[in-house]
Amino acid sequence: MEIRSAIRRLLEHQLPRFGYQLVPEELVYDWQKPSRAAANAPPLPQAARAYLTPDHPRLRELRRAYAAFGGPAAQAAIWTDDFVRPEHLQYFRGENGYLWQTRERNQNELGYSLSYHYTRSCDRLRLLDRLDEDGAFGAHVFDVGRVISRDLLDSVLELDFLDRQLGIGGKETAILDIGAGYGRLAHRALVGLDSVTRYLCTDAVAASTFLCEYYLRYRELDDRVRVVPLHEIERTLESQRVDLAVNVHSWSECTLGAIDWWVALLRRHGVPEVMVVPNQVSADETRMRTNRGEDFSVVLESHGYELLARERKYTDPLAHKYAVSPAVYFLWSLRRG
Repeated sequence: MEIRSAIRRLLEHQLPRFGYQLVPEELVYDWQKPSRAAANAPPLPQAARAYLTPDHPRLRELRRAYAAFGGPAAQAAIWTDDFVRPEHLQYFRGENGYLWQTRERNQNELGYSLSYHYTRSCDRLRLLDRLDEDGAFGAHVFDVGRVISRDLLDSVLELDFLDRQLGIGGKETAILDIGAGYGRLAHRALVGLDSVTRYLCTDAVAASTFLCEYYLRYRELDDRVRVVPLHEIERTLESQRVDLAVNVHSWSECTLGAIDWWVALLRRHGVPEVMVVPNQVSADETRMRTNRGEDFSVVLESHGYELLARERKYTDPLAHKYAVSPAVYFLWSLRRG
């Protein structure tokens, strides 16, 4: 007992020097323990297991086309070909680069419960009544009286912001999603809102386009959505009007040259509004920055876009501090004339 007490006193004295504290196990929640396991994912459909493979002909075709297209947009800052590992192709809604769900400080049962009740309180479109979460393809789910995920909650809050600012829930809207990933927001917008008449998904990462094509087909949304490979986006915008572009947690991971390429494309085709969600923005930050700290607000300003609205994902200060993945929404409008 004396040896154990001496060890405890030593640890209590030394650990704070390295940023740690010694805490009795009975004061630690289950979700704070290293052994906490994520919820079991539903079995992968057999068709998905056969299709979502690194050597699938469609994925190889997209990679060849993207490499041939080249240009600033294809210059990867983070999302290189090996960033999306083989296991991510089949469990693309799991914990990976597409959506962090359990690795951040507030991504636990308490954080998700707070996020859900906050989202429910401001869900003007009643999207939570029309959207559900099945945990498919590895999504981490939490039961707070109903099954939820970050995919679901983030989507509802983003669409609520767009409805309050632009009224997308009450008028026909065509959306272009730049950096659409596996198609998270497209899925939620098209199931939740009949007013979204057309949704275009594009991405500078070939694997993301491959997954997006599969996922939105799996969700049976082919009639209102089109996944546009990078090398086809210019031609597509020449023939299809877009009311709104969205970029969620994507441009922060790009080079300034890539962001400039995309914004110039939007300006050239007269896209009137652009919603941007940077990766890391403090509650008081008024500028958008890349992961390297570069200000890319100047890129939109240089192409004639002006800031229309800036709002925290969680307007309540306590929610912003303790809920899942706090962020700041920026809405830019193209100057007329």
